[in-house]
Amino acid sequence: MIRSVVRGYGAALPKRVMTNRDLESIVDTTDEWIVQRTGITQRYIAGEGETTASLGEQAARAALDNAGLTPADIDLILVATSTPDNTFPATAVDIQRRLGMEHGYAFDMQAVCTGFVYAMATADLHIRGGMARRALVIGAETFSRILDWKDRTTCVLFGDGAGALILEAEEGEGTTSDRGILTSKLRSDGSHKEKLYVDGGPSSTGTVGHLRMEGREVFKHAVAMITDVIEGAFEATGTTAEDIDWLVPHQANRRIIDASAKKLGIPPEKVVVTVDLHGNTSAASIPLALSVALADGRIKKGDLVMLEAMGGGFTWGSVLVRW
Repeated sequence: MIRSVVRGYGAALPKRVMTNRDLESIVDTTDEWIVQRTGITQRYIAGEGETTASLGEQAARAALDNAGLTPADIDLILVATSTPDNTFPATAVDIQRRLGMEHGYAFDMQAVCTGFVYAMATADLHIRGGMARRALVIGAETFSRILDWKDRTTCVLFGDGAGALILEAEEGEGTTSDRGILTSKLRSDGSHKEKLYVDGGPSSTGTVGHLRMEGREVFKHAVAMITDVIEGAFEATGTTAEDIDWLVPHQANRRIIDASAKKLGIPPEKVVVTVDLHGNTSAASIPLALSVALADGRIKKGDLVMLEAMGGGFTWGSVLVRW
């Protein structure tokens, strides 16, 4: 059978670092309060000329270099983002233009913080269905542009950045020993919309709007939802928590990450955590975390890696991949 194997990775971050101390001069908060409740110590904030598309392009080029490929080798570009440069065209099409790629096809995917997981699952289906041989999957966000910088409960949480993976079709035997994506589990429940949303849009207010969140409600649902899709992946593949080499979660909040890993029986030393460095970068958080763990040698060829995320909507999902 055809498997979607990871061929390369890349990441990009804005130049500006905003620490918790910097935030103390903007809103009524403290470094101690932020670290204690979220685990975040800093985040990167896009400046003039830095956009979702420009960061996505940088991550894409880094992934191509890492894989030893060129844009001519890519058939599909899929960008997960909630903060596109334009209402249309898709940021993926803009990145396609920036890369000088005039063949293939490109589109965006919007599932908020679960966007990269949705994009991985979608690219996998396109590859296994024979529509593409190689896919460039990007998570890119500039959430700083939709934050209410007077709302201390939300503006301290988010940051900007981009990460990318290149998936390539490869023959597998149909067992869990195969390299590549082994299974994906996606879920959503729109009844939770008001718990995490942006209060604007082209069709409703004609404005971009600002992020609004009921933090306690999100936390209350997060662990159960994440556990649901991870256990679903275990059931689909006949694997268990003991088989996992690395859990790479969406980097939303250190307490959610720790509680989810504990409930699943995955020890802390097997969990990749970068929320302290990047904050919550929504759809970019998983590929950014992967890039850190791949660059420092933690994730190696043959490792069994679980990706998981939950985001506004609510959306949530998991991808189990053999590196």
